Amino acid sequence: MREKKMVKAPEYSALACAVIEDGGRVLFLKRVDGQRELLEFPCVLVEKGMDPVSGLRAAVLAQAGIDAQVGGIVLEGRHNAGSRKRKKWIPALGFRVSAKSLSTREKVRWIPLEDAKKEKLGRKAEWIRALPG
Repeated sequence: MREKKMVKAPEYSALACAVIEDGGRVLFLKRVDGQRELLEFPCVLVEKGMDPVSGLRAAVLAQAGIDAQVGGIVLEGRHNAGSRKRKKWIPALGFRVSAKSLSTREKVRWIPLEDAKKEKLGRKAEWIRALPG
């Protein structure tokens, strides 16, 4: 009999999200899931030993088409990197991101952070609902 080889899932240490602000509004990517439109930050799951800043910079370029400069942390929360049954909480970090040009090639939505908490959010953006304010 053949033995099944178990593939070990990567171990994540944090969720790094890009908080791109312009005039009190924050950039969210629009993702269509079936017939629902979900809002998400440009983000990356950071594996152990990975540099979150370089990973986030590459993710913003790939997901939003923005050549970004990553600054300091402006938001902190918790993200469930596991399943609904087996929760695995990791830190969710929102990094301030700036760019010379904020024009994107993807579908985006600019809304205030407080209004975004009332919208339908993707799984990687649900953590902002727990933020104070």
